[in-house]
Amino acid sequence: MSNKASKTETEKNSSQGFPDDELRREQEFVDGLYARVDALRGGTEASVADALAQGSTPMQARLERDVLVAERSGLLAALNAVDGSLCFGRIDLADPSRRTHHIGRIGIRADDPERTPILLDWRAPVARPFYLATGHTPMGLRRRRHITTEGRAVTALHDEILDLGDRLRTGHEDPTGDAVLLSALNSARTGRMSDIVQTIQAEQDRIIRAPHRGVLVVEGGPGTGKTAVALHRAAYLLYEHRELLAKRAVLIVGPNPAFLGYIGEVLPSLGETGVLLATVGELYPGVRATASDTPRAAAVKGRADMADVLAAVVRDRQALPDPVIAVEHDRDVLMLDEGLVRVARDRTRDLRLPHNVAREHFEGHILNTLTDMLAERIGTDPFDGTNLLDPSDITQLRDDLAENPEVWAAIDRLWPRVTPRRLVADFLAEPDAYLTAEDAAAVRRPVTRAWTTADVPLLDEAAELLGRDDRLTRAAAEQERDRQVAYAQGVLDVSYASRTYEFEDLDAEDAEVLSAHDIIDAERMAERHEEDDHRSAAERAAADRTWAFGHIIVDEAQELSPMAWRLLMRRSPTRSMTLVGDPAQTSEAGGVGSWSDILHPYVGDRWEHTRLAVNYRTPSEIMEVAAAVPRAERPDFEPPSSVRSTGVRPVVRQDADLPGAVEKAVAELAPVEGRLAVVAPRDLHGALAARLGGVVAGEEPDLTRSVVLLDPRQAKGLEFDAVVVVEPARFGTADLYVALTRATQSLGIVHAAPLPGALAAALA
Repeated sequence: MSNKASKTETEKNSSQGFPDDELRREQEFVDGLYARVDALRGGTEASVADALAQGSTPMQARLERDVLVAERSGLLAALNAVDGSLCFGRIDLADPSRRTHHIGRIGIRADDPERTPILLDWRAPVARPFYLATGHTPMGLRRRRHITTEGRAVTALHDEILDLGDRLRTGHEDPTGDAVLLSALNSARTGRMSDIVQTIQAEQDRIIRAPHRGVLVVEGGPGTGKTAVALHRAAYLLYEHRELLAKRAVLIVGPNPAFLGYIGEVLPSLGETGVLLATVGELYPGVRATASDTPRAAAVKGRADMADVLAAVVRDRQALPDPVIAVEHDRDVLMLDEGLVRVARDRTRDLRLPHNVAREHFEGHILNTLTDMLAERIGTDPFDGTNLLDPSDITQLRDDLAENPEVWAAIDRLWPRVTPRRLVADFLAEPDAYLTAEDAAAVRRPVTRAWTTADVPLLDEAAELLGRDDRLTRAAAEQERDRQVAYAQGVLDVSYASRTYEFEDLDAEDAEVLSAHDIIDAERMAERHEEDDHRSAAERAAADRTWAFGHIIVDEAQELSPMAWRLLMRRSPTRSMTLVGDPAQTSEAGGVGSWSDILHPYVGDRWEHTRLAVNYRTPSEIMEVAAAVPRAERPDFEPPSSVRSTGVRPVVRQDADLPGAVEKAVAELAPVEGRLAVVAPRDLHGALAARLGGVVAGEEPDLTRSVVLLDPRQAKGLEFDAVVVVEPARFGTADLYVALTRATQSLGIVHAAPLPGALAAALA
């Protein structure tokens, strides 16, 4: 928006009765801020850096240019990612001799030699009083100001007086200090989560800035903002530990693709793009889970003892002859019996190496065994029994055996190379030898079937057990390197020939000019080519199963199975994690639920627990009804306290014609702006989508549509202006609790079957 438009907006505010002096000052600041941003975006790196380095010595200028070009590149990347107002607040210090500070989504500095901050990054320590200061503990502030903008126009100010002795009044005082928060809570939803950087509450700030070490568990009921807190914690850690986390990346694990799409714009809006967002089903490179398991199958696959089951499957691939394997070699037949192979197998197993890595040692044992047999057969003196072969003869026999295809066929039968996908697929096709009849029936499936989310931790476990025999990979890499060195040498030779032709008529003194040959050789030139990997750390991490992340954030952590936790702990050898969830919302059959059960195998009791107790999303009228569902099973259940009331109780409609009743409820509750979700059992989606018109049923719903159709698992972690819950008696306790707590304004309940007793009593 132009400056002219901004001034027009200011005049409009003044005409509505706002004192214009304060608004005009803030508008001038915002205009100046965007003028600098536009200059940065419009200038070239060299011109901007040269201008900033004027007056320095040549050496200082060069160093400053390098620093400023890098700083400008990073700043521009952040500016291009930020979605929302750059500046949203100001703090006025109690000491009148000290300046005020404007707070924003990213930090921007002046061009002066001191690099004076113009806009403070919300994560900077000096900005923290904006979130924590109170009248009782002002933290050196006399005033806190919230600045509301539309585009580049300042539209409103909300001032909180922290020093009651300060007599200055601006006319923008907010008596309660809640106007900005309530405005954000009551605003229409867009189908995408927004950042809460302007309204972070004190309890949330303490979690966001918690020290970067160990495992932090953030527990909170529906609407407590735990997901937003986790995302802002990721942004804070990236700011505070940039050097470390930029190299190792941050992983954020969500419950489903729809949820990741919902939160996907939060970190970019804060200028952070170097984060990998994934579901558990996307954490095995090359595999994306697209099929679904039954609850029983998911529970069986997720059990901790599946690690032992897969280990047994791998051991069974290390076979013994039944009864012997005959190997033909140079008109001789060598017999590998069970005893000989057992010795080789036991010695190899004693090394405790992954299966595919250990194979090289097994090969060596078998080749040595066959060599000894052959040497004894052809080299023994028939009269005195001495062996007539010298060491070089023995080596030649071994080399000859190593070129015999029958030897390798025998080794492949006894200790085959196995891929994780083949191992898991074969196991699931024929699980009877390893599981009870009931469990085997639950997980059995054809080899050709697509992978499920519960399969991915099995694949990861199999990869750990199998390891990777990278001899072929190393050989291919060596060939590729030789090719690159040869190519580099050709480039240097052409360069040298060109230089020789150019200077052949010059005097020797004039020809003393360095060429590429004098500076770099072919091998170093090839190495530089190899080092060029322009992928971000997050992109490289996504392609590398063994990547160790700098920090991992897990949302809906209570839903993950023990096998999924084994996968994640491999990705976090330092155990630097933030786990977010609510045991009361555990709905997955394989979910662990208890924080102690999740963490004790990995960190014992060395983890911290904190709880968010304030519900910012769900009005009290809805929360009172929703809380009755888990309280029926747990009388001591305490839901988070809602900060607001709408005066509107849930609307209940009973009708045998469910699609028709849902259509009427949607028409009644759909907001003029915002989003409505219909949460219904999956088998009803087809009929409901046909009746509602324009509503799409599917695995990955488009949350930006005005009306979306979900099941409770898809709704987990999401929020909508209005929600219609269909046939609640068909939901389990946790699923129903989730469905009832997604709304920010209004809730409808449509049913044909009788309501669950606790819900019916709460609605009476």
